[in-house]
Amino acid sequence: MQRQLLADYREDIRKYAEGLDQARILNVFNQIPVQLARENKKFQISKVASGARFKDYRGCIEWLADTGLVNICYCLHVPELPLKGNYDESKYKLYFADSGLLVAMLDDESQEDLRANKNPGVYKGALYENIVGESLKKSGYDLYYYKRENSTLKKDFFVRTAFELIPVEVKATNGRSKSLRTLITNERYPDIACGIKFTGGNIGYSEKIYTFPYFCAFLLKKYLRSDRAVLHTDRNISHV
Repeated sequence: MQRQLLADYREDIRKYAEGLDQARILNVFNQIPVQLARENKKFQISKVASGARFKDYRGCIEWLADTGLVNICYCLHVPELPLKGNYDESKYKLYFADSGLLVAMLDDESQEDLRANKNPGVYKGALYENIVGESLKKSGYDLYYYKRENSTLKKDFFVRTAFELIPVEVKATNGRSKSLRTLITNERYPDIACGIKFTGGNIGYSEKIYTFPYFCAFLLKKYLRSDRAVLHTDRNISHV
């Protein structure tokens, strides 16, 4: 059924993408799982076709986003508030609006490996990022990430409250969160007082980092608005 949906979407692109190059839109659509599999998940137009340039494909990407097929996650210039106007429109990641369709676009062997939690490789991280990004978008958040040039400092997503900016990390494996701790503790980022990490583990709190299971991502906005999440710019953090 999912593969039939993908075939129908491709046919709709050919049918309704008037005034644009349907072949370019299809190339972008088909490249999403390939580029999410890379360590650097930033979508690179140069990888779509030989000689491809951002200005030639910008309308194609916006068209896919307007149809609801993909979610665009823009790179912040600096991890600080406000978010609007603080991002580079030429640097972005593309996620599927439906994570099930991402899996359906993989080869049969990769699909079986994911379902059996075997040989997950690069697709495991891509899948979990896509799931969290989908949940955040459906909760009403716009998607932003950060990657500092010439540095290993990066973060998958950002959300905000009325008072502060919160970096969100999606971990495919249990490991240290060096970039998350840097953003929290470094005085260069005064808008950031705590961080959130989604993993395959349980709920927890340590060193100003809240940990939640992946499936709780759709509840994040509700949690941050609740009385239990006392997040303020004075950096007084409540326990979960």
